[in-house]
Amino acid sequence: MVLRPLSAAERADALHKAAAARATRADAKESLKNGKRSAADIISSAGEDDALARMRVSELLESLPGIGKVRAAAIMEQLGIAASRRVRGLGVHQRQALVDFIDES
Repeated sequence: MVLRPLSAAERADALHKAAAARATRADAKESLKNGKRSAADIISSAGEDDALARMRVSELLESLPGIGKVRAAAIMEQLGIAASRRVRGLGVHQRQALVDFIDES
């Protein structure tokens, strides 16, 4: 599939939109790390915010204090969540299991 070339204005708009999405995800991860927001809040906010919906679940877990790449991968495997899964792609049961696991920790 060949994509059509973008005009300079379309390209600038796309770059601006991508930068705004990255900033939104970074703010969410920082607030989760500092304890200002809960993981349940971010997961529920992903329903309305497309930038948060596109965040990988592993990034969400890694932004929690005390969880790195290895532990995040182990948690996801334990909960039956694929490594490539994004927050938007979580099912109802996966979402609930992830929130319960984070709340227990």
